[in-house]
Amino acid sequence: MKILITGGAGFIGYHLSKALLTIKDNHIIGLDNLNDYYDVQLKKDRLELLGINSNDIVDNKLCNSRTFPGYQFIYTDLANKEILQNLFRGEQFDIVINLAAQAGVRYSLINPEAYIHSNISAFLNLLEACRHYPVKHLVYASSSSVYGLNGKTPFSVHDDISHPVSLYAATKKSNELMAHTYSYLYNIPVTGLRFFTVYGPYGRPDMSPSLFAHAIFKNEPLKIFNYGKMRRDFTYIDDIVNGVMKVIDKIPTKNPEWDNQRMDPASSSAPYALYNIGNQHPVTLMEYINAFETAIGKEAQKEYLPMQAGDVQETYSDMTEMINDFGYLPKTSVEEGVRKFIDWFKVYYGYEK
Repeated sequence: MKILITGGAGFIGYHLSKALLTIKDNHIIGLDNLNDYYDVQLKKDRLELLGINSNDIVDNKLCNSRTFPGYQFIYTDLANKEILQNLFRGEQFDIVINLAAQAGVRYSLINPEAYIHSNISAFLNLLEACRHYPVKHLVYASSSSVYGLNGKTPFSVHDDISHPVSLYAATKKSNELMAHTYSYLYNIPVTGLRFFTVYGPYGRPDMSPSLFAHAIFKNEPLKIFNYGKMRRDFTYIDDIVNGVMKVIDKIPTKNPEWDNQRMDPASSSAPYALYNIGNQHPVTLMEYINAFETAIGKEAQKEYLPMQAGDVQETYSDMTEMINDFGYLPKTSVEEGVRKFIDWFKVYYGYEK
């Protein structure tokens, strides 16, 4: 298959690309704007592992991997509509996987315009490209953040998501609505994936695993928000990639039993589907921190703080649809996942003695 992965230099984009390249017949093009929301060098290091030398990267031009014959990378922005349309016209993609987005809940309080640019305008350009140069399947990343004030757990794709608590979550909900509209109007097969707190090697430095690990290694206070009274459905990257790969091959169809008198957000009379991908075993924040202390062999200095704006007290994925449709279950416990993360972290950031 010829596959476009947007956000190709990102955390999930890198791991997914690497996994798909083990299937010899795949031709993958990664796309990323390499923005400086976090350390660009980390993004370049991920690309290096995919065989893309930083010196080969040129604006709006495809460059070839030196390691994987089936991989190419283009340094551009989805907001560049002309470049995107030309890319689709020339490549005729079978599958498009959209992992590009302005991430981060708290950053959306500081720079809301970035979220409209990257998560709304850029996503519209991608939908337009899929409309004019039809693909077999568009898979896009949503987020557990869309559940917002929903107090019923576990979170189900059949639940109402009318009350987001951050602009980031609102843009992700908007993506789901936009994707359904294009699926309905132009018969584009579309699948949305709500990811639950993904972590692992080469993860984002602004996420809790890196923040926790740095603080413990440096003997600095570890900030614990809502006084530790939170639970998260932490999901290891290998499980996420495994789930996405299963989804890619199942092209959604119109649900013949869909009832517009009892509308279900997870399916449609359009070729549209929606899934949670989580661990479905949430742990308390203190249990998660304890896993870091065990893996590092050092107790954290703890600083307890109130809840941050835009945050939620709990995330917990209902995986019924992933189990029923794909026989999918995550395999990595928090203890094992944190241990693998710390093994990588010590080497990458120079904490290895």
